[in-house]
Amino acid sequence: MQALGKTQQHQRASWIKRLAGLAAAAALLTGGAAHAEGQIRIAYQFDVGDILLHVVRDQKLIEKYAAQEGVQAKVEWKQLSGGAAINDAILSNTLDVASTGLPPLLTIWDRTYGKQNIKAIAALGSLPTYLLTRNPEVKTLADFSAKDRIALPATTISLHARLLQIAAAAQYGKDKFNHFDELTVSLPHSEAAAALLSGKTEVNAHFASPPFQFQELKDPAIRKITTSYDILGGPATLNILWAPERFQKENPKTFTALRRALAEALSFVQGHKAEAAAIYVRLESSKLPVGFVQEIISSPDVQYTLQPQNTFKLASFLADVGAIKHRPASWKDYFFEEAQSQGGS
Repeated sequence: MQALGKTQQHQRASWIKRLAGLAAAAALLTGGAAHAEGQIRIAYQFDVGDILLHVVRDQKLIEKYAAQEGVQAKVEWKQLSGGAAINDAILSNTLDVASTGLPPLLTIWDRTYGKQNIKAIAALGSLPTYLLTRNPEVKTLADFSAKDRIALPATTISLHARLLQIAAAAQYGKDKFNHFDELTVSLPHSEAAAALLSGKTEVNAHFASPPFQFQELKDPAIRKITTSYDILGGPATLNILWAPERFQKENPKTFTALRRALAEALSFVQGHKAEAAAIYVRLESSKLPVGFVQEIISSPDVQYTLQPQNTFKLASFLADVGAIKHRPASWKDYFFEEAQSQGGS
C-alpha cells in the first residue's frame, strides 16, 4: 500500500507539471501572463534619437514616479538592434515596451490589430535623416544611376528605404515607388558611415541618421542631397515608444509613471543639453565628444517632443503599397489615448 501511495503521488506530481506546462503555453498564445505593477522591460536604441530614454534611465525617473503611484518599480533596460528582433521580443512577452522607428511600429500595429493591439505611448523627438553622397555627379535624386549604391539599415522595409520610396513616388509616379530599391544595400549605420568616409567601397551614398550623418558631413567630399524633412514636408518623428495594450491595461500605474518620466526627461533635455549629452556619452560608453553630441541635439532641425510629427504620411503610404493591411484613419489610430490630448500628425 505504501508503494502504491508513492506511485499515486508520482502520478499526481506528473499531472501538476503537465498542467503547469499547458498553462504556460496558453499564456504565450494569449500574449503572456500579466506581471506585477512596477515591473517593466524596455528596449531602446543606441542613437541620440532615444536620448529622452537615456535621461529616464540615468535619473531613475520611472522609479521616481512609480513610487508616487504607490508602486515599487523594477526597470530592466535592454538594447536590441533591428525592428524585427524587437517585434519578436514583444510578441513573445520577453519585452514590455520598445523604441523603434515608425515602420516597425506600423508593421506590428497592423499585425496585432484586434489582437494584442500594439500602439505608441509617445514620440521621442523629431530628428532629420540625411541622404548623403560623395559622387560629384549626383546633385539631385534624379542623378542617382546604376553605378551608385545607397547604404541604409534594411532594404525595402526600413524608414530610410520607405523615405526613398515616397520620394520616388513623388518624382516618378506611384507605380514607380520602388525606383531606387535596386540601388540600395543593407548596412548598419556605423558600417555605412565608415564605407562612405573611406571612399574605397561600392557604397558612395548613405541614407544616414544622427550622429553618423553629422560625422560624415565633416568630410568636404560628402554632401547632402535630401532629407526626411524634405520628403515628408516638415519635421518628422524619428523614434517612437510603444507597447501592447495588455501592458497599458494590466499596469496602469506603471504606464502613468512612464508617461510622467518621459515628460520630465523632455523638460530636462530641452533645458540642459550639455548634461543630456554627457549622460548619453556615459551610458553608451561612446567615443564621441560630449560637445559634438551637444551640437547635434542643439541643432535647429532637432525638436525633442512627445507628440508625433508627420507620421501619418508614412502610414498612408504603407497602406497604399500594401505594406500594411489596415489603413489608419489618422495618427490617433496607432497611438494610445493618453498621447492624443496634445495633438500630433
